[in-house]
Formats: sequence, structure tokens, C-alpha cells
Amino acid sequence: MRVYLKNRSLLYISGSDSESFLQSQLTNDISKLGDSEIQINAYCQHQGKIIGLFWVMRYQNGFLISFPIDLIEKIKSRLKMFIIMSDVVIEDFSNEFFQIGLIDEQNIDAYILNDSLSIMIADANNKKITNFGNIEVWDKSYFDSSLPEIFSVTSEKLVPQMLNLDINEIGVNFSKGCYPGQEVVARLHYLGSAKRRLFSFKSHNEMQIGDSLYCATSKTALARGDRYKGSGMVVSKVKYNSLFYCLATLDVDLIDDEIKLNNEHGPKLERINDE
Repeated sequence: MRVYLKNRSLLYISGSDSESFLQSQLTNDISKLGDSEIQINAYCQHQGKIIGLFWVMRYQNGFLISFPIDLIEKIKSRLKMFIIMSDVVIEDFSNEFFQIGLIDEQNIDAYILNDSLSIMIADANNKKITNFGNIEVWDKSYFDSSLPEIFSVTSEKLVPQMLNLDINEIGVNFSKGCYPGQEVVARLHYLGSAKRRLFSFKSHNEMQIGDSLYCATSKTALARGDRYKGSGMVVSKVKYNSLFYCLATLDVDLIDDEIKLNNEHGPKLERINDE
């Protein structure tokens, strides 16, 4: 199945210094990126909190970076701040190319995300590209892969460990050189396990990105009372076959407790156990 990913931006980073520039800005090791691969990268601020989460792909003599469209202006302006004297050009290709998600389909021109998902970059003027599938099918497949997203409402609120990006170094490489927030991210890694992680949930009630996860029995809730703001956050969501699914951060010591949405009177969230 092919799905038009219309809600994603696409930037082209080119120039003789494009690789070293991205290497100095992003959390993963760009030098290890293969020609037909998609590499997950976090773009952090100095406190280690994620501004945006990118799909990075090699393209011609540079790189394509893909991310949710609501972050386009923020990402463009911030990246350009750090070019300084480097030979780097940043162009917005969002309207020049389609981003097409492939589900369980092999294509020699596609960039591979994982065993079931890949991405094609196609000329937006190509009228032959039609018959796209439902975006909800892609969103559910992406959810099933436990891959998070960062949107404007969650930008600069989460560190990579909260999104499990450190596990198997899927989105963070701890052997590469410096990038914004690297000291904070590395310190959290070497000091031990993260206190808050990403988990999958489902519900019969709709949730919104940025909603809080509430646990009345948590030590923080009992200590803070009315000042308690929650023990996690919804970072992505999808509706599929009349059910609502989400990826959300949650304090790891609460995974077996009853979790509700936003407050003690909110709908219950059912955690989907890892298989």
C-alpha cells in the first residue's frame, strides 16, 4: 500500500559541509547512514530537550530531512542560525516532492525505515502517482513500530530517553562527537536508566497530542495534590477501527498502575504490553 504523507515537511541540506554540519547538530551518527536508509535523529536544544525528530536520508550530494509540517518555520530558522561560515544550503522541498509511505512493499527507489515501512520521494508534478491509501493505515503501522513523533505542542519538552531513542541507539549515538544538548543526553545515559519512558496505550476515548497521563496513586500525585500535573504526556495518536491508540511517556514505576487521561475523572488508558 502507498500513502501520501501530506502532513510532513521536507528540507534539502546541501553543500560541501552538509554532512559535517548535520553531524554537529543531530544525535545520531550521520557518517553511518546508508544510501537507501532512513536514519532517526533528534534535534535538541542546549538542555537536551528535543526540538524536532527527523527522518534523515541521503539525496544527490546532500541530505533530505523529513518531519511534521507544523515545525517547518521553527526548524528552518534554527538550523540556519548555526550555519555561520560553513558551505551549507538549506532549501524547502516540501512543495517540490511528494513523500509517499510504503507499507509492506518493495521498491528499489525507496528509503527503508524498518522491515515493513519505507519512503519514496517523488516529483510533485508527476501526475501518474495516484491511488493513495488511507493515512490512518500508515499511522497505525507507524504506531505499531513504536516510532514516536515530535509536534509543535511537544517540541522542547522531552529528552531522547523519554522516547526510547537511546534503546539500541535507534536515534542517539553515544560514540559520536558533540551536538546541542549532548552533555545532558550523555549524562542521563551513563547515570543509569531513565525514570520516564515511552509506552503504547489504547482507549475507547479520543486523546490529543500533549494530553497528560494521570495516576492518582503515584507518589508525586499524593505529595502535590491539586498541584500535580501528571506523570507523562501523549506524543502521538491514531484512530483505527473505532479505537484510539497513542504513544505516551510515563514514569516507569507506574506501568502497572491505573492510568487516566488528564485528571482523575478522565477516561482510562489501557497499556498495550510489549510482545
